[in-house]
Amino acid sequence: MSIPPDKTPKSTINPPVFWVSAVLLLVLVLYASVFQAHAQNLFAQVQGWIIGNVSWFYILAVAVILGTVVFLGISRYGDIKLGPDHSTPDYSSTTWFAMLFSAGMGIGLMFFGVAEPVMHFLNPPMGEGGTVQAAGEAMRITFFHWGLHAWAIYAIVALILAYFSYRQGLPLTLRSALYPLIGERIYGPIGHAVDIFAIIGTVFGVATSLGFGVAQINTGLNALFGVPVSTPIQIGLIIGTTLLATLSVMSGLDKGIRRLSELNLGLAVLLLLMVMLLGPTVLILQTFVQNTGSYLGEIVTRTLNLYAYQPTDWIGGWTLFYWGWWLAWSPFVGLFIARISRGRTIREFVTGVLLVPTAFTLLWMTVFGNTAIHMILNEGLNDLAMAVNKDTSLALFAFLEHFPFASVISTLAVIMVVVFFVTSADTGAMVVDMLASGGQENTPIRQRIFWASSMGLVAIALLLADGLKALQTATIASALPFTIALLCSTRGLLKALKLDATKRNLRYQALAISPTASRAAGNWQRRLRTLAMFPRRAHVSRFITEVGLPACEAVAEEWRRQGYECSVEQGEEGSVTLKVGPSDDTFVYQIRPQAYAMPSFVSSDAPGDERKYFRAEVHLREGGQDHDVMGWSKDEVIGDILDHFERHMHFLHLVG
Repeated sequence: MSIPPDKTPKSTINPPVFWVSAVLLLVLVLYASVFQAHAQNLFAQVQGWIIGNVSWFYILAVAVILGTVVFLGISRYGDIKLGPDHSTPDYSSTTWFAMLFSAGMGIGLMFFGVAEPVMHFLNPPMGEGGTVQAAGEAMRITFFHWGLHAWAIYAIVALILAYFSYRQGLPLTLRSALYPLIGERIYGPIGHAVDIFAIIGTVFGVATSLGFGVAQINTGLNALFGVPVSTPIQIGLIIGTTLLATLSVMSGLDKGIRRLSELNLGLAVLLLLMVMLLGPTVLILQTFVQNTGSYLGEIVTRTLNLYAYQPTDWIGGWTLFYWGWWLAWSPFVGLFIARISRGRTIREFVTGVLLVPTAFTLLWMTVFGNTAIHMILNEGLNDLAMAVNKDTSLALFAFLEHFPFASVISTLAVIMVVVFFVTSADTGAMVVDMLASGGQENTPIRQRIFWASSMGLVAIALLLADGLKALQTATIASALPFTIALLCSTRGLLKALKLDATKRNLRYQALAISPTASRAAGNWQRRLRTLAMFPRRAHVSRFITEVGLPACEAVAEEWRRQGYECSVEQGEEGSVTLKVGPSDDTFVYQIRPQAYAMPSFVSSDAPGDERKYFRAEVHLREGGQDHDVMGWSKDEVIGDILDHFERHMHFLHLVG
């Protein structure tokens, strides 16, 4: 499975996706701005219908997604890599987690870290507010909304995209998630429609977040420096944030986005430690352990709880709102996570995306949420409760006012909010640019500037026309059709992983070294000389040219006589590749030079490449097999090709 040659993008934009997305964005912005009341009413009716009639589907779908992600992490599929078998991660674990955190949850934690626990404490779904019981319930609800379920939604989208892109050779765009359902038709109108949907959802998601988020930045600046809370100030903040995001996305993923994400994580850890150490430290540690235990103990009942026996509007305003928002946000965040996760095994991926961010998120909510509840319940700071009820954007700064060095901590918080918004905007622009260019990663800077600027302009237009709420509601409502497609794609992923695992098992049932090599062991002196030598690149390249290439050509010539489609290609780095069969089930056998550091017991003071030795390694379609044929004869290489082809045919027999 790979991109057909005639489907490979010939330019840096995919015209149907790029232009249709741009026009639809303009139309929807005008509609939400000019007909703001009508748009708000229409989208609210749609959302109300969803809450009233298909809330059970949202709840069940998210439960299935979480169960699937956990299963994939602990199943036999966990060892499959998101890429060829020989691939390695592009980023260190720390950098990877920093980018996950910044794109996935960062700004939400700043906005809701204090506000949500306090709001649930004062107005729980059941029972009396403001009590000790309400405090425990508030934290359990907060953990539920910000825990495993949210990250599972991001994880399944990212996993589908990363697997089909990096393992199966499809473009890194949302359309690839539908390959198990519609096959090659992803390159037609259906695929274009899916990518357009993802672009519109991402632009509006980031734009509405920018619009609402600048209110929190404005509030913080007002508390610190007396900057007035006004629309002109907020427009200026959007322009400044967009400019920084544009500079970041212009510098690329490995520079701007990566460095800002690492800065974000460092500032987040610093703020977390300051609040923990200056607050009720022992209480925070105690409640974190208890909150975690309560959350894990009730996760099944809470996951499937629809309050069917106690009808309430609470679930629509909270749980379903969150599930809809995470689902609507998942094409953007999922594609970004897929982009930075190449080379990791599925088990590493699930651990990193599901467990590590969840643990940090729950710790954050405990430190800020439990400390705020403690201030209200035990210290009588009712002004904090009033501030949260009045304006959630004020919650964080009203909370930080009660700490020593309040101005310093609040300044740090404002910087964090700004940087979090910049990382959301620049990752959003990068993702939209990839979607609009057919999955290409190296696009002209002007395209990235266009999408980053568009998000800022959309946010300003909606802020001026009071259309943010309308499009936020529309974005959440759009999660329903996407959820249906996502569940179908998940089924397709499981089917593809089953085939992949079957092929792997067939390979590993055989000896690590080909049976042909064992049969060739008659000339043991030659075999010993091969094992004792550490060839240079030139030696391996000459072997591939003089032995590997003729072996592949001989097999190809014979296969053509048998009616097979086959080809032999030489690569720029000295590799030779044999391909046999139609594109859907192509057998690929490649020999390529692979460099390794010289073992410590081999003394060498030589510089550069001379301190390395090379192996003539076999690569199949699934990636490198850690299998060296250096020193073999032509007949032995031919035998190895036939051994691997025999296993390939057996695999097709089992799955056919």
